[in-house]
Amino acid sequence: MLIDTHSHLNFNAYKEDQREVIERALNNNIWMINVGSQYQTSQRAVEISQQYSQGVFSAVGLHPIHLETGLVKIKVDKEEIEMKTQEEDFDYEKYKNLAKNEKVAAIGEFGLDYYWKPKTKKKLEEFKLKQKRVFLKQLELAAELNLPAIFHCRFAHSDLIALLDDFLKDRKKTIRGVVHCFTGNWPEAKRYLEMGLYLGFNGLIFKLDFEEIIKRVPLERILIETDCPYLTPPPMTGRNEPMFVKYIAEKIAEIKKINFEKIAESTTDNAKNLFLIN
Repeated sequence: MLIDTHSHLNFNAYKEDQREVIERALNNNIWMINVGSQYQTSQRAVEISQQYSQGVFSAVGLHPIHLETGLVKIKVDKEEIEMKTQEEDFDYEKYKNLAKNEKVAAIGEFGLDYYWKPKTKKKLEEFKLKQKRVFLKQLELAAELNLPAIFHCRFAHSDLIALLDDFLKDRKKTIRGVVHCFTGNWPEAKRYLEMGLYLGFNGLIFKLDFEEIIKRVPLERILIETDCPYLTPPPMTGRNEPMFVKYIAEKIAEIKKINFEKIAESTTDNAKNLFLIN
């Protein structure tokens, strides 16, 4: 058994064959968590999960690239949503009500993303501040509902670590969650692990050099994911899907010199323990 801990079958890329893709995975004993990026895709993720008695779960959250800042132009992704996506302000109560559904396993994905950013120093500071404020609101929501968090982080690990450190000091408690699609260095990975977080790996491990990091991360803190429809792992091409998570497990097994069955067992246990799914 395998669990794809970060998929987006709630995206427009699967409009025509969503059910077939899900059933193909389930028939091969692969479970999945469909992750929201804004309210509409979060709602869709919940609706999909309600159609299955087992193996399909959801997460709800506002991705930082969809945050209303008025400072950058949003990149429209035809794979994500059918209509032109709109910038969104985070409505705490609205997301809270959606997240109370029994098939919601996490709050996410949310976090920090400094890839598309303003060019002036003043606007950049304002841009980062708005992302941080909404990040903390969603972290509070996860804490209130006792749900794990799925963190997105791109070109912002130092700021994310600082926010989490401050949150832990203020709350004097742990944070349950995963840094999905981990792209940081070893000192950053080590800090996340010290906080009790998991690290999620996907098709990027075939494109970037994460071998030493994967060797050093304890197996009991690794999650596998596809981030489909993106980041398709070789030998597959085209649109990614949960079935392909097996290639991530195989690559990690190769790097760690552990048999595939052990990787499958451990990452499945990790996912079940973090997201409390069964």
